[in-house]
Amino acid sequence: MYRDIISNELFTILMVIGLTIIAAAKLVAPQRFGDFIYILGNSKYLKIYAKEQKFLDKFDALLFSNLVISASIFSFLVYQYVAETKTISINILFKLVFGIGTFILIKVLIERLIASLFEIDKLIDQYLFQKISYKNYLGLLLIPINALLIFAIKPTLSLFYAIIALLLIVNVFGVITSFKTHQNAIKHNLFYFILYLCALEIAPYIILYKVFIS
Repeated sequence: MYRDIISNELFTILMVIGLTIIAAAKLVAPQRFGDFIYILGNSKYLKIYAKEQKFLDKFDALLFSNLVISASIFSFLVYQYVAETKTISINILFKLVFGIGTFILIKVLIERLIASLFEIDKLIDQYLFQKISYKNYLGLLLIPINALLIFAIKPTLSLFYAIIALLLIVNVFGVITSFKTHQNAIKHNLFYFILYLCALEIAPYIILYKVFIS
């Protein structure tokens, strides 16, 4: 009898690339990486490095690259479960990498453009730094999660829901932290804040969900 042998070589290569990128980030800024690891329980990282941020930051760029790779692997695992297939499509996987990376970058650029138009660059820069930092942290969390889903645990719908809920909690925690930092500005511009929330924080993810489902 012939048995289908499932090869996870592509997943393994991508995860090794992700780990290499994280190692490079730690090598570039060891002290900053040490502070970044504890971002959930300590606001030290946000307070210190928000002042030192640049438009093109090597540390953030490296962690962002890992986020895109890790999120693409997880999205593909969800796709495999939903489509009930064990085939690893290189084409779909790299489309996910390109799509997720492009989506996040375009969203950030639009937010920066809006900040320039309304002359609130400093406020938005701090907000984006905090938000991107928490998203990059999700990239770290996804590495062991992906490894367990691929090599150790058989994926189930309830497990995917639990993981997505965990990731959303971390992301919402980051958003709340950012809102607390700028709560005075939000109170004085509540209408614009609600408009921003609907247009740039909720609507893009609804559109992305619709695209993914279709």
